[in-house]
Amino acid sequence: MKIKIDKDMVQFAPENEDETVMTETFWKLMVDCVRFNKKLVPVGEYTPQKQNPARFIVEG
Repeated sequence: MKIKIDKDMVQFAPENEDETVMTETFWKLMVDCVRFNKKLVPVGEYTPQKQNPARFIVEG
């Protein structure tokens, strides 16, 4: 997956079918967040040297 950040715009570009499915699922989750006034909040810390995944939770 390629991720591009330009100021406040973040773009995800899936590079295979599995990533496309996950991006579509993420998209639907984010649309629901907007509709129900929820937000995506980081969990813990992101330290690539220790642990690679960046984690978030939906609050609201």
